Amino acid sequence: MPVFALHFALLAAAALTAAPGHAQPERAVPDTLAQRVAACASCHGSPSAPAPTTGPNYYPRIAGKPAGYLYNQLQNFRAGRRQYPLMTYMVEHLSDDYLREIATYFSAQHVPAPVLARASLPADQLERGRALVTRGDPALKVPACIACHGQRLTGALPAIPGLLGLPRDYINAQFGAWRNGTRRAAAPDCMATIAGRLSLADVAAVSAWLASEPIPDDAAPAADVAHPMPLACGSEPERR
Repeated sequence: MPVFALHFALLAAAALTAAPGHAQPERAVPDTLAQRVAACASCHGSPSAPAPTTGPNYYPRIAGKPAGYLYNQLQNFRAGRRQYPLMTYMVEHLSDDYLREIATYFSAQHVPAPVLARASLPADQLERGRALVTRGDPALKVPACIACHGQRLTGALPAIPGLLGLPRDYINAQFGAWRNGTRRAAAPDCMATIAGRLSLADVAAVSAWLASEPIPDDAAPAADVAHPMPLACGSEPERR
């Protein structure tokens, strides 16, 4: 065997039999709920990585919403009453207890609210939206949004969500889902009833006005709303 070939063979054998170098220690991922719901926060925001505060934004801010509401929605996605494949995939195998734990976690979070662009609708259409939100329309048998979602529209305990800070496209999409039956809630489904009574122009006016209103500094949900509520809602049982 030529000398250079023997030398190469010896080097190769030495490389194969040499002791491995010190491997970098694996970095342990903390087993915390915050780590486990990081996928949720990537869309909905978290204290460490809030959703964009300016520019286009579709996903709703869920931080600070009532735990009862968040729990109901996670159940709805799991049961197919709400249709969004990514959400269904994430929760379809989770237990009720785990869903409740996730809901409680996000209800206690405080994430900066996005600054949404004001709607460019004509003034009379925005006024129609304000009237529907604050007074309703008796002729259509549509109650005011504030009758259920609170005078400040920040929601109410235990299970009514706030409406401010939601992107206009998201609000429109939810009304559309209620109208065509792809979003449902526990019967009686009060929001499906209301969505069916509103015209598309009214939906556009409501979403534009809501998305143009700033969130108050204290966006905590109200302790309760007046009972009886204007419509029976399966997700918010009447109290005696």
